[in-house]
Amino acid sequence: MDLRELFQRGISFIDFVNQDKDTYKEKTLEIYNHIKIDEDILEVIGSIHHIVHILVFAEIWCPDCMINVPAVQAISDYNSNFNISIVSREGNESYMENYKVNGKAKIPTFVIMDDQFNVLGTFVEQPIMIKEIEEKGKQVEIIVARRKYRKGEYINESIKEILEILKK
Repeated sequence: MDLRELFQRGISFIDFVNQDKDTYKEKTLEIYNHIKIDEDILEVIGSIHHIVHILVFAEIWCPDCMINVPAVQAISDYNSNFNISIVSREGNESYMENYKVNGKAKIPTFVIMDDQFNVLGTFVEQPIMIKEIEEKGKQVEIIVARRKYRKGEYINESIKEILEILKK
């Protein structure tokens, strides 16, 4: 099976959310319902006139998935040229081989592809901004950044990184 076939076997955002009946679903929908995409980013999203497939490797219990999976759904809501398909990491690790970080399959992993399912790039786990703050090692900054991130305050950063992949 290739990425196209895996994409076709994936599920929608609402089916993903409905995998849980309680806390994870509630948190994911809370993030989703409060997404405010900056106007300049909406312009970029709206300017994409070709099909973009985003294969999402995610699990409903994952905190980073609860934040970033709603972000890609918000992109798709705004521009129907973006097609999202979500698959579980579990059982699909072999497809994630090229996208591992330090030898581990991280979630979420978004594989961004063109209309022919050629891979354009990936977004893995968190926006680079968060990773850079953590690398600096300043504990107070890390705590503040993580708290804001968990509340969905850096969703625009995730969306910008996904859109940057389309410019390459």
